[in-house]
Amino acid sequence: MTTATTAPEAPASVGQVAGGNALAGTRTLIRFALRRDRIRLPVWVLALLLGTLMTANSFSTLYSDPQDRANAARSMGSPAGLAMSGPRHYLDDYGFGSMLSHQMLGFMAVLVGLMSVLIITRHTRAEEETGRAELVRSTVVGRHAHLAAALSVAVLANLALALLLAFGLAGLGMEGIDTAGSLLYGFGHAAVGLVFAAVAAVTVQLTAHTRGASGMALAVVGVAYVLRAAGDSGENGALSWLSPIGWVQRSYPYVDNRWRPLLLCLALAVACAAAGFALSTRRDVGAGLRPEKLGRPTASDALTTPLGFALRLHRGMLIGFGSGLFLMGAMYGSILGDAEDMLKDIDQIQEALDRIGGAGVAESFASMVMVVLTVVAAVYVVMAALRPRSEETAGRAEPLLATGLSRARWVGGHLAVAMGGGTVVLLLAGLGFGIAGAASTGDAGLLPDLVGAALAYAPALWVTVGVAVVLFGWFPRASQAAWIVPVYAFVVGYLGQILQFPTWMNNLSPFGHVPRLPAADMDWTPLLLLSLVAAGLVWLGLAGFRRRDLETK
Repeated sequence: MTTATTAPEAPASVGQVAGGNALAGTRTLIRFALRRDRIRLPVWVLALLLGTLMTANSFSTLYSDPQDRANAARSMGSPAGLAMSGPRHYLDDYGFGSMLSHQMLGFMAVLVGLMSVLIITRHTRAEEETGRAELVRSTVVGRHAHLAAALSVAVLANLALALLLAFGLAGLGMEGIDTAGSLLYGFGHAAVGLVFAAVAAVTVQLTAHTRGASGMALAVVGVAYVLRAAGDSGENGALSWLSPIGWVQRSYPYVDNRWRPLLLCLALAVACAAAGFALSTRRDVGAGLRPEKLGRPTASDALTTPLGFALRLHRGMLIGFGSGLFLMGAMYGSILGDAEDMLKDIDQIQEALDRIGGAGVAESFASMVMVVLTVVAAVYVVMAALRPRSEETAGRAEPLLATGLSRARWVGGHLAVAMGGGTVVLLLAGLGFGIAGAASTGDAGLLPDLVGAALAYAPALWVTVGVAVVLFGWFPRASQAAWIVPVYAFVVGYLGQILQFPTWMNNLSPFGHVPRLPAADMDWTPLLLLSLVAAGLVWLGLAGFRRRDLETK
């Protein structure tokens, strides 16, 4: 069964385009983009808002005593602690407000950057890649209308987040979190979000592929975070001034309330957006500025198989996540040797580590960090498992399945890459964590222990893939609900340990049944059961896909 998506109604003024109005139709495209993202954007904004409010509210419980906050400040003052959080200046008066800015601004900037990048690529490069932009632009729509509309939607989303954060935090009534600081805190998120949206406006001009444009823009986000971390852990913090994340952190909400660093963000955003508009005039619709490499005259034998073809489609994302998780693991491993000194004075963290158990603080802290690494790996497997859905809606699955290729083999190729690739990504995360952890603690035995601890989560990743397949097979329009699994795993598995959520909540997540290595002893029974559950879910999802019609948009 084939359904069509109604294109936005174009303005009726042909003379506008004829007269050279490159922005004709922008207002209509903005309304159409907001209509398409009527669920996606509110979920993003509310998730970021609630995560911030929950964290801020938890500080009043975790650090209610001034001595607890002073102990936390001493713990965060090491180079490793500053690299994970932010500039040392926040530690001079470590109240609830400065604690929130210090620990959350850098982390939230990455998430806001991710949201902004995806908005731009979804409403520009993805439209060109599917051919919809060419169809729309054949009507009375200006050349720059798509990019202008995408940037406008990114601005609206970031401003909405900024205002909600400002009024939400000010409404908590917590000591040290006032209205002026909350306004700066909220608009700091908007400023850094606009920078990365404008960066994406440039990357979408460089390549003809959505994933490539997103990957390049997200690489810039990663570089900005690394520069910020390197600068904050150094002596003079000079490298942090090369990063927009560092600029936002140096606005010092709730401490000095400096608005001037946000002007740097706005200036960079305007410059990158202008560059994006200028570059768009130097290429054809659907093409990129970077020339395509000439391929082989004949396809390799691997591309003639479902698995080989799926691996070719996923290889860029697999390499990106593998490299990123290796570096992320190495970053966490580098502070493993300082974990005991960093956390010894924070009673709530110590209680969480004691509940985990283990021979020492390093092992317990490592098992806690492993949840974070695994959740990032779960993001990869959800994206990989939902790739068949995007192939289906883009109309690329139909020609393949019209041949002798069965539905089970086609989906099976993508699932094999999702499950196998997820395991490889876990292995790389464990390797990075283990190599750096062994170096920072001087304990070479941590390397095999941490690699094994990472691989123990593979069956939970397979269950996550199974959930995505069931949704794809039986409820394709609800397939995005698969994202609930990694989000819930992070909230309950990581934050729940600190906030002492009840045990039954952790048991609802497949990750909650994995032994907390290296602090706990190995138990094969839950891993075998999770593997059987994953196999059953995959079988159920494939059965549903065989029974339903294809949907193309």
